[in-house]
Amino acid sequence: EDADLGHEYNETLEFDYFNSLLINTVDEEGNPIPLGGEFLLEKNEHFNKLPVNTQQSNIQVPTNVYNRDPDILNGVYMSEALNDIFIDNFQKDPTLTWQYFGSATGFFRLYPGIQWIPDENGVVTFDCRNRNWYIQAATSPKDVIIVVDVSGSMKGLRLTIAKHTINTILDTLGENDFVNIIAYSDYVRYVEPCFKGMLVQADLDNREVTRTHTHTKKKSQAAALGQGSLCNQVIMLITDGAMEDFKDVFEEFNFPERRVRVFTYLIGREMTFAENVKWIACNNKGYYTHVSTLADVQENVMEYLHVLSRPMVINHDHDIIWTEAYMDSLFNTQAQSLLLMTSVAMPVFSKKEETLSHGILLGVVGTDVALRELMKLAPRYKLGIHGYAFLITNNGYILSHPELRPLVHIVN
Repeated sequence: EDADLGHEYNETLEFDYFNSLLINTVDEEGNPIPLGGEFLLEKNEHFNKLPVNTQQSNIQVPTNVYNRDPDILNGVYMSEALNDIFIDNFQKDPTLTWQYFGSATGFFRLYPGIQWIPDENGVVTFDCRNRNWYIQAATSPKDVIIVVDVSGSMKGLRLTIAKHTINTILDTLGENDFVNIIAYSDYVRYVEPCFKGMLVQADLDNREVTRTHTHTKKKSQAAALGQGSLCNQVIMLITDGAMEDFKDVFEEFNFPERRVRVFTYLIGREMTFAENVKWIACNNKGYYTHVSTLADVQENVMEYLHVLSRPMVINHDHDIIWTEAYMDSLFNTQAQSLLLMTSVAMPVFSKKEETLSHGILLGVVGTDVALRELMKLAPRYKLGIHGYAFLITNNGYILSHPELRPLVHIVN
């Protein structure tokens, strides 16, 4: 935050950095390619025997983000200040593993630096802004109702884009969030009848059930909602147009407090009813986006997270979050060496006076912690001859237990 405060944005900034995808590669004439160059890598036992550089972090940028965009260059240049912090942290605490900064603009600074391997098509799909640790740290728990238009005009590509938008929204939710999906045409129905009239915890199982039932045709009536997280309350409206702005409905149920934010996604190239859809979002503390192609979905869905982070940013609430447990498969896909991990992360805010009231999220910093390291803190000697310690999350999930035998399924 201090580095950003002291950095003046430069639209024409020229700055070379180590891009983890391009390091140690040369062109046909044997010259280092731009944003590449020699980057020393040595195998390290502490990092799953991966070749790493413990003296420097480097930058990963997804394929769909231009690696020389002024926002990227300014952010990378500003965040160089983290290098010394990362190194110092690791020297003080050798049990630390990966340390990182995920920027709201899309780049990912990782320490120690590594060589990033693209998929078989040469594409890097990893986007730090989609990761659980980033989303949880950037926003408070959310109650989300996704309302999707399934009328006659929502066919073909529009329906495909709408479905992809729903799936992308679901991917931004975690165990602390609550969700349901309602479809409407000439009548209203819950896409999963079992979830009728309630909000369900957005854990992996419920998200998958909701995802797979997006196109069921059962008819049911709308009902009052059950209790959720009672923190951020959000309606996501996905439609190809609204004949009116329904001002009277919002005035009756949501004004003047505007307790429920409404985000609208206008699907397809047609802009006839854009003004109504825009009015709904802008007058209910939400955000309006036009999603005309499948390629637009990811970036447009992510915008709602920045809006939800604003109150937290303005109040400078540096809440620390711990994610649900996951298998460490990002840098190592060998099943026998996978570890159960959790990430600890916190948001990073702009402290500049001129943008303070805007609530600008710079990104999220975090580190990964192996659950076995946490288990070392358990006071075994106090538990008796047959006693044992185990870890459990606030949502009731076992993190670590002597009898825990995780089933690992590697997807290529």
